[in-house]
Amino acid sequence: MVLLKARTILPGFGLSFGISLFSLSLLVLVPFAMLVYSTAGMGVQAFFDTINQPQVVAAILLTLKMSFLAVLTNLIFGTMIAWVLVRYQFWGRGLINAVVDLPFALPTAVTGIALATLYAPNGWLGRWFPFKIAFTSIGIWIALVVVSLPFIVRAVQPVLDDLSTELEEAAATLGARQWQIFYRVILPELLPALLMGAGMAFARATGEYGSVIFIAGNIPNVSEILPVIITAKLEMFDVAGASAVALFMLLISFVILFVFNLAQWFFSKRLGAKV
Repeated sequence: MVLLKARTILPGFGLSFGISLFSLSLLVLVPFAMLVYSTAGMGVQAFFDTINQPQVVAAILLTLKMSFLAVLTNLIFGTMIAWVLVRYQFWGRGLINAVVDLPFALPTAVTGIALATLYAPNGWLGRWFPFKIAFTSIGIWIALVVVSLPFIVRAVQPVLDDLSTELEEAAATLGARQWQIFYRVILPELLPALLMGAGMAFARATGEYGSVIFIAGNIPNVSEILPVIITAKLEMFDVAGASAVALFMLLISFVILFVFNLAQWFFSKRLGAKV
């Protein structure tokens, strides 16, 4: 305890730590514990029978697949947007910077309705495509790209802002080409931030509901995502089944976040060792 006080700069650590721990338990741990408790009553066999239903399996695979594709898309375009916002000065830069946060500010239902209006077969953009976008997996991918984009941009942007351009200039004077500068100088610095943003974006995408339900069509085994399965079971008063699917979804999110955080820790430690 003496060692803890010696390391504490600001007073009131015990009180603030206790309040923080209580808030975290009340807002996060207790609901998760109740979810586990609700599922435990149905038994292990019933739990796996619920998860192994063909409709649930198809929704799980579709949700993971579209979330993964959305994160890959945003890793490319989100990094590009962050690069433009940090490295270039142009008219309207502040407006674009504010638009990036628009998916955070808008209700997800508004985003879903807007996307469905745009990409429906008779929509402003959908009518010009020779294939169907709305009510297919492509529409789900677009919705997940929109809602998860800010996570990548906001994770990469401060790292790029702090990254000195002198390192790139030094590499250029030593004869490095542009792709070599990006691969050997810039990318190692961005990698921990990219992993952190990708983890949060993936977790958000797997649990997204409001913006997807309007454009997905919710066709079983075709365009039905996992959160829709949970809602459908609740509407049928199958609370245990909905809890089982929700718990499985929670476990998936925990595993994903653990893997991304472990990779981020590894690359951050490796980068720090080099420095």
